[in-house]
Amino acid sequence: MTPAEIALLVLAVLVVIVLALSSVARRLDRLHRRETRSRATLEAQLVHRAEAAMAMTETDLLDPASALILTDVGWRAAVSAPRLLGEDSSDAAEERGLVESELTRSLRAALGPVADQREWASTAEGTQLLAQLATASYRVQLARRFHNDAVVQIRRIRRNVLVRFFHLAGRAPLPQTFEMDDELTVLDPTSGTSPAAGS
Repeated sequence: MTPAEIALLVLAVLVVIVLALSSVARRLDRLHRRETRSRATLEAQLVHRAEAAMAMTETDLLDPASALILTDVGWRAAVSAPRLLGEDSSDAAEERGLVESELTRSLRAALGPVADQREWASTAEGTQLLAQLATASYRVQLARRFHNDAVVQIRRIRRNVLVRFFHLAGRAPLPQTFEMDDELTVLDPTSGTSPAAGS
């Protein structure tokens, strides 16, 4: 091979490498943006669930002790717990997960089994509140799954040696999965099923 052919071959290899690296960098950037959107969606759904839980405390359906506990935990989840968005969101996720898990446990205790929830569904107000909570709880489960799926994909790509060597992730922080107890079975009186059964 002549020196010109060798130079051309080296140039072609370099172009292929650059194109491959830029493709990985673009994919990683898209995944980071998807993770940010999914975290915002998860945050909104968690607040909706806390609001639905607190709405139940404003009725006579709960006993006073359960209503008091749900009011406290619901308030912390909706208002005072750390947000999943912002600069320190990765540090806040663990604390927020604990508060959300506490809300799930409180809801499980207050609602009881589906058989007990059927009594609530005998009133229009109870039917509306259960349907609202069932929908909110189911959406939290879905939002958490989508968020965690995006995080797992990002972490898998960022473990790649080339991604680390060429700093393709830039200064983007390594995202964390959001862990919480979301196993809550809520009767949806409008359909007669329990869409919010945890998996």
